[in-house]
Amino acid sequence: MLRTLRNYIFFLFLGLILLTPLTPIIAQKNEPVELKVFLKTLEEKYAIKFSFVDETIDNVFIQPSIYGNLSQNLESIRSQTQLKVEKLDDRYYAISKSLYIDLCGKVLDNFAENTVSGATIEVMGEDIAIITNIDGSFQISKVPKDASLKIRYLGYITKYISVNDLADNKDCSTILLAQNYEKLDEVVVYEFLTSGIIKQEDASITLNTAELGVLPGLIEPDVLQSIQALPGIKSIDETVSDINVRGGTNDQNLTLWNGIKMYQSGHFFGLISAFNPYLTDKITVYKNGTPAQYGDGVSSVISMETKNEIDGVLLGGAGFNFISGDVFGQIPLKDNLAFQFSARRSTTDFLNTPVYDSFTNRAFQDTEVRNEQNQAIDEGLTRDEKFFFYDFTGKLLYDINSNHKLRLSFIGIDNDLDFSETDIEVNETSRSFLDQTNFSAGLKLKSQWWENFTSDLNIYFSKYNLDAQSFLPNQIQRLNQTNIVEERALKLNTNFKISQAIIWQNGYQYIETGITNNIFNTEPSFNLKSKGVIRIHAPFTQLKYSTMEEKFIASGGVRMNYIENLGTFSKILIEPRINLNFRMANNLRAQLLGEFKSQSTNQVIDLEQNFLGIEKRRWTLSNEDDLPITKSQQGSVGLNYSKNALYLGLEGFYKKVDGISTRTQGFQNENQFDGEIGSYEIKGLEFLINKKGDNYSTWLSYTLNTNNYTFDSIVPNTFPNNLDVRHTITFASTYTINKLKLGFGINYRTGKPYTEPITSNAIDNNFFPSRIIYQEPNMNRLPDYLRADASAIYEWNLNRRTKAKIGVSLLNITNKKNVLNRYYRIAEDTSSIEAVENTSLGITPNLSCRISF
Repeated sequence: MLRTLRNYIFFLFLGLILLTPLTPIIAQKNEPVELKVFLKTLEEKYAIKFSFVDETIDNVFIQPSIYGNLSQNLESIRSQTQLKVEKLDDRYYAISKSLYIDLCGKVLDNFAENTVSGATIEVMGEDIAIITNIDGSFQISKVPKDASLKIRYLGYITKYISVNDLADNKDCSTILLAQNYEKLDEVVVYEFLTSGIIKQEDASITLNTAELGVLPGLIEPDVLQSIQALPGIKSIDETVSDINVRGGTNDQNLTLWNGIKMYQSGHFFGLISAFNPYLTDKITVYKNGTPAQYGDGVSSVISMETKNEIDGVLLGGAGFNFISGDVFGQIPLKDNLAFQFSARRSTTDFLNTPVYDSFTNRAFQDTEVRNEQNQAIDEGLTRDEKFFFYDFTGKLLYDINSNHKLRLSFIGIDNDLDFSETDIEVNETSRSFLDQTNFSAGLKLKSQWWENFTSDLNIYFSKYNLDAQSFLPNQIQRLNQTNIVEERALKLNTNFKISQAIIWQNGYQYIETGITNNIFNTEPSFNLKSKGVIRIHAPFTQLKYSTMEEKFIASGGVRMNYIENLGTFSKILIEPRINLNFRMANNLRAQLLGEFKSQSTNQVIDLEQNFLGIEKRRWTLSNEDDLPITKSQQGSVGLNYSKNALYLGLEGFYKKVDGISTRTQGFQNENQFDGEIGSYEIKGLEFLINKKGDNYSTWLSYTLNTNNYTFDSIVPNTFPNNLDVRHTITFASTYTINKLKLGFGINYRTGKPYTEPITSNAIDNNFFPSRIIYQEPNMNRLPDYLRADASAIYEWNLNRRTKAKIGVSLLNITNKKNVLNRYYRIAEDTSSIEAVENTSLGITPNLSCRISF
């Protein structure tokens, strides 16, 4: 017993001796110790030596690990201090500062209430980037100590933080992101109709498609359909490819996509816009007072811009409706590089839907033929069509640095049709083919040279091609039409902010447009080829002035166009512009606008009575002979009142357009091919009242137009314009119930003019082929137009980033048969006259399903 006790005391004493060097640590095992002390202990215990620079371990403390072996203690030093411990040989070890560190953390919003999942964590200057987990946490290995982290998420202010700041925290750091509240400069704007539609201080109207609320009859933000909700903008034939702004024809609108002039704008014979709305960030419409940087388009400017900033966020979506399916997205490739894309294709060539049936009836089968006794004639025809369309866009966004940003854009549009028509009685078939394409590409460079001076350089190429063929039953008579437009342009704009009150804009534009037209007919034999090129050099300047509180805002400029049609003519046109906006009283402002404009490209309308409706419009160049340069002068005065969510707008305008031809106006009487040169004059009034609440918006708009032609060689000289619609009234209302948006609207307008044959002996057989003798032009009017539309959209969140949307719309709820056009032709027996009527869309339901993130 005594021997056992003696042995126990011996081993206890031996253990105390061995642990003596660690006594200070054991006594304070719950407290950090200096690394220098801990290293000395390890040296004595394991008979090793550490080599280090004193400043590397000065003031470094660790929590010692006293129960591990040497390897475990060394690993503990590495993990706790982020120092590099390197074994030199069996006895010597080197300690140095590591160039890398392992990090972890959690990202929360600035109230620390919600985790921010999916936030991007980037190591600046390295190819290291991750996103936070569902709980906002992240871990990154081997991060350079001298680096910084960039933390960003949509809706929050981007945060930059030093890796060393995070390394000082031994636990995972909590990083707070502040929500992004952007303070905008005060501007004079009016938001009306629905969310996302704003009238700017310069009288332009912008539509933000991402914020655009519901509009009656629309379940998707169709770009060119949406702008028709604005006063003074309508389509007489219910299309987007024939938009009439203040009584002008569609070719008198300058349509731009990312600064590129577009010569094709629609699908399905103009019933659908060809521009994807989900990447289109902003649409700007000028009806008057256009800035000097815009030439062409004597009626209006419609400018569309896709998303233009790199925000590092992956976004996209896809959807379908009863006509087509589409997909779009924006992919961040690097911190300064991103790519946007969109693609859409119709389902019309393999799937029949109610919308397709209604659209084809509108495009092909809506013609009702009546005899001179106004009795319907059964033509005994069957029709078969194979039709499809597609479009695609792409945009590469590259920030060279913070002051220079490069953007490369391209767009492709295509329509294809194979149409056959069979006369059942004689079993003869006519066939027509149509291929219509537009491809454009452009390069933009935006530069900030110093704080008050910026520049925008835009270079683009655009090509439009129309190829149409028609075969009659005997296969002997064949008609081919080709229309090709190629345009190249260089545009440079500079902006110099002279002071807080004055901005000076200058620029130069070079535009070269070449147009080719070929027409070939076998019976009777006819072959026409024409090709021309117009070059335009256009310097411009404009000053903008605004008082401190914007009681008075004024801009004025001038554009000089040197227009040269190679081998034909050259001309200089001076075009002044003015835009004045001033406060008359609290909540009441007045505006005075004026402009001179010109354009040298027009669409001639041949074969107006041909069924194909689109190949009849061919682009051509002014030649100062049978088709002069079209020039316009316009002035307007308006009042705007806004208070307590009530908006009132009243604007009177006068517009005169010279240099038009009967070939560009769509005549369907004896004047349609004569090519007389004349003008038209419009006096009009636009009124809008809009009341908005937290969850509703109701508006009523009224437009009065008096639109008259003057042609010296036609009797009478002055008569109503083909687009003279005197009265237009729109009443609409939208309502939001939680996630459900509802819209309902009624559109009314008086009938457009047309020309009837004389009441007796209306066929003149002294010509071959025989002709119809008409009354005075446009002395008759079609019945009034009335259409009611409705739409409903339900949108909900699938998760934090993903949204789903279902929309239902109904066009022409009452199924009213509106007559859009009426013209006359000689019957096949040449002894009688037939009236042909084109009617509107019937009741048309549509369904849309979408998902976006």
